[in-house]
Amino acid sequence: MTSNAMFEGVFCPSITIMNADGTIDYDNWGKHLDHLVDAGVDGVLLFGSIGEFYAIDVKTKAEAARFAVSKVAGRMKVLVGVGDTNLNNVKALAAESEAAGVDALLAVSPYYFGPSPDCAKRYFSAVAKATTLPVILYNFPARTGNDLTPELVAELAGENPNIAGIKDTVDTISHTRKVIAAVRKVNPSFSVLSGFDEYYIVNRISGGNGVLSGLTNVEPETFVKLHRAWEAGDHAAVVEAAERVSYLMRLYDTADLFISAIKGAVKAKGLPIDTSVHEPAVQLTDEQYRTIRAILDK
Repeated sequence: MTSNAMFEGVFCPSITIMNADGTIDYDNWGKHLDHLVDAGVDGVLLFGSIGEFYAIDVKTKAEAARFAVSKVAGRMKVLVGVGDTNLNNVKALAAESEAAGVDALLAVSPYYFGPSPDCAKRYFSAVAKATTLPVILYNFPARTGNDLTPELVAELAGENPNIAGIKDTVDTISHTRKVIAAVRKVNPSFSVLSGFDEYYIVNRISGGNGVLSGLTNVEPETFVKLHRAWEAGDHAAVVEAAERVSYLMRLYDTADLFISAIKGAVKAKGLPIDTSVHEPAVQLTDEQYRTIRAILDK
């Protein structure tokens, strides 16, 4: 049931693990990356939404990219989110990431202006032309204020050979299904990943390639089990893993910000990390952490 897509399976948008002073905690982040590898995850994304890309400067991101490539050492794919409202910053991080040896870039829509289709087309084409690496589009209209329509995705893929996939974070599978139908006419190996954890099965049924979703930070083993069971046609194991994912979805409701919830869950699973997120976000409370632990104890 495999395909020729470059990106298929389970991808983790990693939390950015920090010390209390806001500097990156490379020791614990390295342990987290090792856990993802050991679990069988296919790739990790640095500086997606859960990775707080919007609050971290280009220099720090470039340093982290070099660290991750060295730490992972080819054991899974390393992707870097280069999205920004400033195209010069996007190009600078793209160049730094390519020099570091990452496998692909991910680019979110400019998220303040809610660009028109023409503006989005110029932006993503500029990103693609700034690198020789594969570029994955990141569609998250609830956060960016604009949607990458199936028609626009197909047009971008047709005009830019290195635009190789999309993370479609839209809470309706019909959107993802329409993206798949449109873009595969242009590029049959184009990767379509869902950004919502519980969409793995419907993504694959619709012809997609898997997920790039937050709970993979918490229980990567469950997602790998789901993916491998799907590939093997083991429907009982698919249902069992999917039920666990559905249960874990309640973690997102425990905190003011989903990033805090995921960091709290990673800590509850045994990695002694600081759960703080960049201000002005509301920090995880002790009561919320206890709720997270209770969920994971079941």
